[in-house]
Amino acid sequence: MTQHETDNTTTQETEDQQSSHPRVPIRRFDIFAEYNRQKAIEDGIPPDEAMGYGLWLAKVVASRSFGRSALSKPPSELWEMGKDGDEGRIEPQGKSKWRSLDGKPQTDDLFEKEIVRRMGADFYHKVFVPALEEAIAAGKSYQAIRDTLRKGWTV
Repeated sequence: MTQHETDNTTTQETEDQQSSHPRVPIRRFDIFAEYNRQKAIEDGIPPDEAMGYGLWLAKVVASRSFGRSALSKPPSELWEMGKDGDEGRIEPQGKSKWRSLDGKPQTDDLFEKEIVRRMGADFYHKVFVPALEEAIAAGKSYQAIRDTLRKGWTV
């Protein structure tokens, strides 16, 4: 094996290791945001808006603005609720496709920054998303996967 072949093999192994492990610990928040992004797409919300929705809902639930009863609603209905300025922190949007929390629109770009880049784009696309897609396809609830998926993902 030549030095170039050895370098390429080592580089590939390093890239594989990087994509199989997140840059930082995966939080329940990350799982919840992605789970709800995927459910929103299933419910007909466009992919870019679904990213904003997943992030928005994760923050709303983390702050307990809506409470657990809202989680029984389909994503499209809950997304529409956010347009009305419910619970004080969520500001009315009028014609905007983004919901705001404390004056900051919850966009697809913000999802990329706060979820995808935080854990690493390779890990997100190659490991995280497929694992959640598989769990959702198997009919698993967020509660059923929030801790079990995280156990295998160490930094």
